[in-house]
Amino acid sequence: MAASSKALTVENCSLNGDWKVVLPRRGKHRRSSLGDRILEQQHQQQQQQSAWAPSDFEIDIIRETKLMQKMQICMKKLEVSQFFLTLLDQIQTPEISDSFHNVLGSELKMKMVIYGIGSMESYESPRQQLSLAILLKRKFSWIGEIEVFDPILSATETQVLEALGCSVLSVNEQGRRLAEKPTLFFMPHCEAELYDNLLQANWGAGLLSHIVLFGNSFETYEQHVSAFKNSAVTESSKHILAIQKLTDEFRINTVSDDYFGAFHDSSWHFIRPDPSS
Repeated sequence: MAASSKALTVENCSLNGDWKVVLPRRGKHRRSSLGDRILEQQHQQQQQQSAWAPSDFEIDIIRETKLMQKMQICMKKLEVSQFFLTLLDQIQTPEISDSFHNVLGSELKMKMVIYGIGSMESYESPRQQLSLAILLKRKFSWIGEIEVFDPILSATETQVLEALGCSVLSVNEQGRRLAEKPTLFFMPHCEAELYDNLLQANWGAGLLSHIVLFGNSFETYEQHVSAFKNSAVTESSKHILAIQKLTDEFRINTVSDDYFGAFHDSSWHFIRPDPSS
């Protein structure tokens, strides 16, 4: 993969933990050197990924049937909810619709990658989150295949996911997927480190511009770090904080308490690595 001529770096610009994005100076040698370092870091990150399979190898048919029934009920309820209808209206506003199409460019489809979905058997929120992802794919023709990963997924949950048309990854990418093509990362309520891993792995303008991220508000992370000055939080969020000012963020409206737990403080994020864009 060719290095981007507008690769980004993270620079610690003060002792109080503030970060900023710095574009490289003009000059062919500078761009080449920085691009080589980014590619080397990305290669090292990919090497850290490990093979994965559910720890419980047996599929329980009774559990599978019950979970599938729960998912079907959840999707039917969500599809007619005011929350879903409001979200569809938001996506179809010119501002957000144009942002999606800017990321798509000449591509016809945008793959969806779901990280950190949680246990669908045990909790309602993961079922609601997965239901939303599937319904969005059914609604919008430009959303392509769905890939899912969470290290806690059971064999039964894996089977249900595949029955619903999703692919379950066999590798724990630790969030470090390279967005070489337009990709929608669906990550509601993931840990900050997972978002940060994703941004770090794609820390170049040519890759960041391929990302749409649905997940925790970057603005909220910035406000939290500014308010509490927690060095541990700052370290785990440094790429989030660095890119926040170059991100167009659109908060969603949870509308009702039924979906607050699964989606509160969630936003659409579109990254503009080039400040002039």
